[in-house]
Amino acid sequence: MAKNKMDDLRNHLFETIESLKDPDKPMEIERAQAISTVAQTIINSAKVEVDLVKAVGGSRVGSQLFNLPEETRDPPKLGSHKPQRPI
Repeated sequence: MAKNKMDDLRNHLFETIESLKDPDKPMEIERAQAISTVAQTIINSAKVEVDLVKAVGGSRVGSQLFNLPEETRDPPKLGSHKPQRPI
């Protein structure tokens, strides 16, 4: 099970913003940019995970980055997903 969740990432990003705005000891821009780059990588990974969940019919898969309830239904069998027609 993943130690950190998306809520943790949000908290870290808001802490970074607060630290950047600290008039007494602001965070260095380079460090904030590094945090932002890593955060964007995590966000992109989560987007791929969400797309995968949608592609397999909403079943729970992946690293469990999100605080979601466990699903009780069985995941669809491979090849059973029918693609939707474009609108």
